Amino acid sequence: MNKDTMTLLSACSKGGLATVVKINATGPLKQRLMSFGLMKGSEVKMLECSPTKSTFEIKVGSVSLALRKEEAALIEVSNVR
Repeated sequence: MNKDTMTLLSACSKGGLATVVKINATGPLKQRLMSFGLMKGSEVKMLECSPTKSTFEIKVGSVSLALRKEEAALIEVSNVR
């Protein structure tokens, strides 16, 4: 995958790093994600994903978060490496 190609966080592989480009969530979900440091320009590391890719564990700064597939699919990332 070209590192500059935009993709969804839900498509990233375990151990991958990416930069958040856009969060397509609204209301309380967007506010919750931003309160954990997940915002445009932040670097995200994919720590774990369930075998069925229904849940994801990510790290943003010093914070680890668990996201459902539906939530991870709302986050656009680039510079995937």
